[in-house]
Amino acid sequence: MVVHLVDGTYELFRHFYGQRRFNKGKDAPFGAVNGVLHTVLQMIEKGATHLGVATDHVVESFRNGLWPGYKTAEGVEPALLAQFQPLEEALAAMGVTVWPMVELEADDGLACAAHAAAADERVEKVCIWTPDKDLAQCVEGERVVQVIRTSQTILDAGAVERKYGVAPRFIPDFLALVGDSADGYPGIEGIGRVGAARLVRQHGAIENFPPTVLGERREWALLFKKLATLRTDARLFGDVEELRWRGPTGAFPELSARLGDARLSPRARQAASATASAGS
Repeated sequence: MVVHLVDGTYELFRHFYGQRRFNKGKDAPFGAVNGVLHTVLQMIEKGATHLGVATDHVVESFRNGLWPGYKTAEGVEPALLAQFQPLEEALAAMGVTVWPMVELEADDGLACAAHAAAADERVEKVCIWTPDKDLAQCVEGERVVQVIRTSQTILDAGAVERKYGVAPRFIPDFLALVGDSADGYPGIEGIGRVGAARLVRQHGAIENFPPTVLGERREWALLFKKLATLRTDARLFGDVEELRWRGPTGAFPELSARLGDARLSPRARQAASATASAGS
């Protein structure tokens, strides 16, 4: 089986700002939610059988206690923020496994799910659907890959190394040195992408750098590495079969009507019928 893991928060942002190009600033209350649901249904129509979606139930996480500048909900548009929890409710009603993350981030949820799925010998491949560079650290060979939806690019271990200059397991070290403006930590001043990749290839993990390489900045680098390292220790499911999509729940027709998209319920029913026929 192939397990598909989706970054629900990213998809919500993608649809929200994608629709902005056409709605002249008049945001539909659940427009981005509906967009994500249609995206997931498209994946199912194309053959996805086992999938889960990780979301940020709240933006803040344990990392905010480690670094005061770490990302928060400040600056997220209210019209977008108001769709976070409705997305979780809608996905569950559509019968999709959803992990609303608190304390941990959606990225951690994806990492935990990928780690658990990859440990199951029945799983042929794990596809992590997000462009977030943090998730590159979860890539393993050609079996656990990162999928960039907008460019239809698949990053296996070789592609990650070509893109960043380091192997997937060293992505936290790389990000610690160059920083991540989206997450709100600056990296080490004077070290860019090329220099960071060179240092990591030469010395390996930051913990193994000779003292003279970073000097007094070593402690900052180790802190930033902690921010960049995704957690894999949360138990999100016991058996990968829990991720199998079995069709929408009985609550979905009423909920989709409340979302204001008449296409959702019949599309979900049709996908469920096709899935059942394929499995018989």
